[in-house]
Amino acid sequence: MQLQRVSATYSVKDIQAFKQQMLNWANRFSICCFLDNQNYRQAHSTIECLLGVGALTYINANSNALLKLDAYCRNVNDWLFGHLSYDLKSETEDIASTHTDHLHFPLVYFFQPEIVVQVQQNEVSVFSATEQPDAVIRNILKLPATQPPPTAATRPVSIQPRISKEEYINSIQKIQQHILRGDCYELNFCQEFFAENAVLNPLQTWQKLMAISPNPFASYYRLEDKYLLCASPERYLKKTGSRIISQPIKGTFRRDTADSGHDAELKNALYQSEKDRSENVMVVDLVRNDLSRVCEEGTVQVDELFGIYSFPQVHQMISTISGRLQAGISFTDIVRASFPMGSMTGAPKRSVMQLIEQYERSRRGIFSGAVGYLAPGGDFDFNVIIRSIMYNAARQYLSYQVGGGITFYSNAEKEYEECLLKATAIEQVLNPAITPIP
Repeated sequence: MQLQRVSATYSVKDIQAFKQQMLNWANRFSICCFLDNQNYRQAHSTIECLLGVGALTYINANSNALLKLDAYCRNVNDWLFGHLSYDLKSETEDIASTHTDHLHFPLVYFFQPEIVVQVQQNEVSVFSATEQPDAVIRNILKLPATQPPPTAATRPVSIQPRISKEEYINSIQKIQQHILRGDCYELNFCQEFFAENAVLNPLQTWQKLMAISPNPFASYYRLEDKYLLCASPERYLKKTGSRIISQPIKGTFRRDTADSGHDAELKNALYQSEKDRSENVMVVDLVRNDLSRVCEEGTVQVDELFGIYSFPQVHQMISTISGRLQAGISFTDIVRASFPMGSMTGAPKRSVMQLIEQYERSRRGIFSGAVGYLAPGGDFDFNVIIRSIMYNAARQYLSYQVGGGITFYSNAEKEYEECLLKATAIEQVLNPAITPIP
């Protein structure tokens, strides 16, 4: 069943101002999802910016979530926006988490929006099920093209680590003993930083994050009183027709934007790094294996190996794997075969996820899951939820997590420093007095 939407396309001169107006308008809805590539022009970019607001229908599932999602997707051939929580691993790999859930995002949530707004360069398309596109555009344009003012209730956020540096290093050493015994090859180990009694303006916080760290898979996702403020540089999966791609990240070096010569040296050093190449190859092999479960035999290939891409705070090593899907493969078939993404687990996937539950001290929840959209006809694009602030306004609980791939040759002290590097932009947003890592 496909809903008949009324659509129209408009020309907009100042697209950045319009995006701000879109956000101010979208945040009036209790459910919205704003996806923005932040003007990155990459080989696999298609839609510059996409927004879904309001929920005509939705699925909110915490048990048998993939079965329910499959039935929902088959019944609703329309735009769908939403997320997959990392803890969906309880269904894909039968591994449950015993850690406390402080944020309360569901395992799976997808909604069929009342209105979809799409931005491509200076053209804006509106697909509406509830009102005329002209009225939608008028309502957006009459809003200010400026960030919302700070709310009086906002107060400084006091961030605490869930584990100490000593506990982190001790855990890394224990993980390396598992690697030495052959239990696994590489494990993505994460730690949480959190704040209780946190009051903030989510939209303003997200826009501060974008000013400091714009990234190509950014999202502002509101699910009633729960917010995801995401500055992700990583794609999980994209489907176009029968073609599917994954772009895992493994390998991170800091940038030196004050010295272009040194910055170029750091970029080259990442490309030459044997440790980072080793981690990257491991995840590429894992993704190839995952995609081979749903792709035609012989079609899975590595389009780019060890690509080095630069973002505001870091250089990243990104590889691209693609394949041609078998006939009749559904979205949930692909999720079952590939989720959680290998870049956030390690290899072999099941073994490391068991160890992750043993050594991490926080439930990941929506962190290291995915947020994105499905278009009518079945194409989709989803990110990896990293470099993100998660916030439950009702519980006044704020959280962000950072991690990295651990191998036998990892230096625990340097791995801890890499975690802090990845969290630099978030820390600057929440505490502007923090000095960036030199």
